[in-house]
Amino acid sequence: MDNIERRDKEMAYVSGGAVMQEQAKCRKILQKLNFMDRSDYSGIAEVVKELLGRSEGAFVNPPFYCDYGSHIEVGKNFYANYNCTIIDVAKVKIGDNCLLAPNVAIYTAGHPIYPSTRNSAYEYGKAITIGDNVWIGGNTVICPGVRIGSNVVIGAGSVVTKDIPDWCIAVGNPCRVQRKITEEDRRKLFKEEEIDPEAWADIVRRGYADS
Repeated sequence: MDNIERRDKEMAYVSGGAVMQEQAKCRKILQKLNFMDRSDYSGIAEVVKELLGRSEGAFVNPPFYCDYGSHIEVGKNFYANYNCTIIDVAKVKIGDNCLLAPNVAIYTAGHPIYPSTRNSAYEYGKAITIGDNVWIGGNTVICPGVRIGSNVVIGAGSVVTKDIPDWCIAVGNPCRVQRKITEEDRRKLFKEEEIDPEAWADIVRRGYADS
C-alpha cells in the first residue's frame, strides 16, 4: 500500500514525494488566492470553487491555508473569515450555512506521541465533521477526529478536543457545552440585547423567523 492510500485510509503514512506533489497543486491555487485583489469578490469566489470543488455560494476572505483543498467538502453558503487554516490530511466535511470567524484552525493531522516513533516521519489524519448552521468563533482550534453537530455556536478561543452535540453553545479550553440553544434565543443579538424591531420585521418578511 502506498502512502497516499495509507493516508486516505487514516493509517500511519509518510508525507513523501507523491503526497507532496498533491500538496504542490494546492499551493499553486493558494498562491493565486492569497495574492488576489481583496476587492475582487467574484474572482475570489471562482478561485475558491477551483480549490474546494463543489461549493455553492462559498466565500473565503484571504489569506487562507490548507494542504489539499480536495479533502474539504463544504455545503451551501460557507464563509471563512481572514487567516483560516484547514489542515486537511483527512476529510473535513462542513454542512450548509457555516461561518468561520478569523483565525479558525481545523487540524485533522497528528503525529505519534513517543519521540523516536515521531522522528520516523510517520503521521496520520483523522476526519472532522461539522454540521449545518454552525458558527465557529475566532481563534478556535478544532482537533483531529472531532464531530460538531448542527445548530451549534463555538465560543471564541475554544479548543475543541471532543464531540459537540446539536443545538448548543460550547466554549473553553477544552471546549465544553455551556447550555442548549432554545426558542428564547431566536431574537437575541448580543448577550441579552434583542434585535431591533425594524431588523426583526425584515427577518420575518424574508422568511427567516420560522426557520
